[in-house]
This record gives sequence, structure tokens and C-alpha cells, in this order.
Amino acid sequence: MPGGNSAAAGGKTGVRIVVVGDRGTGKSSLIAAAATESFPENLSPVLPPTRLPADFFPDRVPIIIIDTSASLESRGKLNEELKRADVIILTYACDFPLTLTRLSSFWLQEFRRLEVKVPVIVVGCKVDLRDENQPISLEPVMGPIMQQYREIETCIECSAVTLMQVPDVFYYAQKAVLHPTAPLFDQDTQALQPRCIRALRRIFILCDSDMDGALNDAELNDFQVKCFDAPLQPAEIVGVRRVVQEKKKEGVNDLGLTLEGFLFLHSLFIDKGRLETTWAVLRKFGYDNDLKLRDDFLPAPSKHAPDQSVELTIEAVEFVRRVFRLFDTDNYGALRPTELDELFSTAPENPWGEAPYKDAAERNTPGNLTLKGFLSEWALMTMLDPRGSLANLLYIGYGGNPASALHVTRRRSVDRKKQQAERNVFHCLVFGPKNAGKSTLLNSFLGRPFSESHELTAGERYAVNVVDQLGVRMLATLLGVSSLE
Repeated sequence: MPGGNSAAAGGKTGVRIVVVGDRGTGKSSLIAAAATESFPENLSPVLPPTRLPADFFPDRVPIIIIDTSASLESRGKLNEELKRADVIILTYACDFPLTLTRLSSFWLQEFRRLEVKVPVIVVGCKVDLRDENQPISLEPVMGPIMQQYREIETCIECSAVTLMQVPDVFYYAQKAVLHPTAPLFDQDTQALQPRCIRALRRIFILCDSDMDGALNDAELNDFQVKCFDAPLQPAEIVGVRRVVQEKKKEGVNDLGLTLEGFLFLHSLFIDKGRLETTWAVLRKFGYDNDLKLRDDFLPAPSKHAPDQSVELTIEAVEFVRRVFRLFDTDNYGALRPTELDELFSTAPENPWGEAPYKDAAERNTPGNLTLKGFLSEWALMTMLDPRGSLANLLYIGYGGNPASALHVTRRRSVDRKKQQAERNVFHCLVFGPKNAGKSTLLNSFLGRPFSESHELTAGERYAVNVVDQLGVRMLATLLGVSSLE
């Protein structure tokens, strides 16, 4: 699988690199050498913003480089620039060991104090001036620092005089922004991040057209063409299988490349520094840097009148019914927590694990989610967060036109004129003073037994359930507020 020069840039139209470090470490010379491909003789103390054109690197994203001063009087300006940075280049001077020590004793601590959460590229400048009689190995020096400060993406040494590795410095800085490591790989456990695994599992399932749990040669080739606009040659497919089989036997079977093998390949790409390959795949399938589907993949209704709401269409409701039956493996008519987790194993997380969805719908006595409760949770999520609801439909395998999954209801003013409601989900506000019984009412609505004692509800709480009235089935959402002042 070739490695991703065609990868999208994650929506970035430019990369802002802020270069910081102690005075005299070569910040300005490094920037000027990159921009002019020559060593500058006379420079001002701090350079104005420097722009590298879009075609400077293969990703074709322009770079703005900000030079900074380490002086105390410029500290306010420095802090402002750090907070605007996409990535930081932190310099030390190879001929002045004290500046290397100050990386951890001052600069990296300062970034954390300012809550600057961007990648850091540590750069040793003036390597041509290092004393040849005192060679330094970077690994024993930087290894412990990188263990402590995981925001450091890489370390590199360069020379503005000889231009050695000067372009590489800014390539790695751009790469850290466009193809970040942290969302994909956990440096502590040396394993793929859980959310990355979930996204890749979904992609694998989407590409497994015959649903046999493996990518055969044709499916693997279709995947390659979709992501990289180039087919795999037969010898390359054999090579992919051989690499996986040597390292992970369960990664290949008689049918093709298994999910375990697919995940292993991406671990291998990341281990070899080819993050752009995995990011190319993720972005082709619509994922952003948080490993959630981008807005341009989610044609959810963005504007509607205050007296309108958003509901699932009949097609989408039938889909979620089928999904419920598929994951109700014991046919008890309710989803156990493990079944619900498996259902959402291709989503970034279970969307109903926290308020306002947690405990908002009907459950049976063991605490499992019934079909009525399942449909109710979808109705609530669609009403409160249409885009999130659509995203989760796609995460769990909705194959219809995304634009056909959601429906904006008619305005209430029109319903009143026609004396007929078009909507299937009704939103009711329950309010009153403390201890008026609001929570008891909501619990009763969900079929929960009366309790003499309960904790006071802080803020808002939702309860949603299916209501059968005169042969008509509808969903009602009750919003309880803690008190009425």
C-alpha cells in the first residue's frame, strides 16, 4: 500500500509554526536558511513572519513561520504566539549544552503552564559547531525527556550553514500538524488508540463487501484504489499478505486479510513513521483529527424554526430496528451492556453513556435497554443533536443516502391551523418547585417503581418513551428542570 502523498490535509489551509528557544540558539538563521536555501549573513534580531509556499512539501499546504524573542520584555508577545501555534519548533544550540538542559528545566514546563497543547519538534541548531572531541548521542539525552513530555513528536539536529536537514525540520513540523501521532497511537502502551481501532474497524467492515470477515484480493484492490487512486499489482497483494502472516498469523486466512491483519498493517505504518498512510485512509472515509466524521459527510438539517424539530425518517427508524434485532443475540428483546457496546464498536464511543441520554429511556428489570428504550434514545438524540444522530447512524452501518435519514417537522403554527400534528416525537416541559414530584413523574413515565427517597436532581433531566394512545404510537420526551425559582 503506497504511503499517502494524496492524503487530504485534514481541512487545514495553512500551518502556523512558532519557533522558540533560548537567545542565540539559531532560530532566525534556521528560518532564513529554510526560506532562501542559503545561510544568511546579517539578520535582524527577530524576523517578520515568513511564508513557505504550498508546493514546498508534497502535502501542498502553505506554512507560516513565526520567529520569536526569548527576552523578558517580549514574553507577552511570545505567549500570544504560542497560543496561536499549530506546532512549536523548540531550539537548542549544539555548541552550548546548557540550552539543551533548559528544554526540560524551563521551556517544556512553560508550554504546559500556558496550556499550549500542540506538537513540539525539538531542533538542535549549529550542529556544525559542535566540538568533535565531545560527540553527543541524542537518544540517551532526549529519551527520558520525550518519555516525560509526550507532546514532543521528534528530535532532529541541523545546520543553517551547511543546510543539513534544514528542510527536514519544517517537514516534520508540518507533518506533526497534518498527520498527528496522538489520535492514532498511544506512546505509553505502544498500541493503536481505541478510537483509531474503532474507526479502522468501521472502514474494514465497509470494504468487506461480501461480509465474510476478510478482505479478498478484489476488495483489497478496491480499497487501495479508493484511498490512493492506484491499484495494487498481484505481486504487491502477495507481499502484503506475506508481511502480515509473518508477524501476525491470525491476520490472514483462506479468505483474505482479516480485521486483525488490517489493524496490524496500520500499526506497522505508524511504527515506521508513515502516519500519512493511515491518515489518508481515515480522511478518505470522512474522519477528522478527532476521529469523528467531518461535517461535510453529515448533511444534517442545520437551520429550522424554533417550533420545528428533527426526527428520524421511516427508513432510518426501520434501520435502527434491524440493528437492534441483529445485536439482540439472545433474543430477549433487550440489549445487554455488552451487546450495546458491540453495536457501537464502530463509533468513537457509546453516545448514550453520559447525560442527557444516560438513564433517559426505558429499561427492563435487569437494566437492559428494551426496543422501546432503544428507539426512544435515537429519538431524543435526533431531537437534541441531529448531526450527532446522523453521524452515529453512519458509524453503525446506515447505508442509505445520509440526506434521507432525517426529517424536519412541520411548524406548530401550521399544525394548529390544520388541527393535526405531523410530528411523531413530542417535547413536554415538566417544571415546578422543589419536592413537587417532577423526578417521580419522569421515573413513572419510564415505568420505574415509586421510591420514598431520591436524590434531588441538579439541572435538567430528560425522560423519553413510546406512548400508545387510541391506536396511535408516538414518542414523548419529557424535560424535567430541578426547580422553579
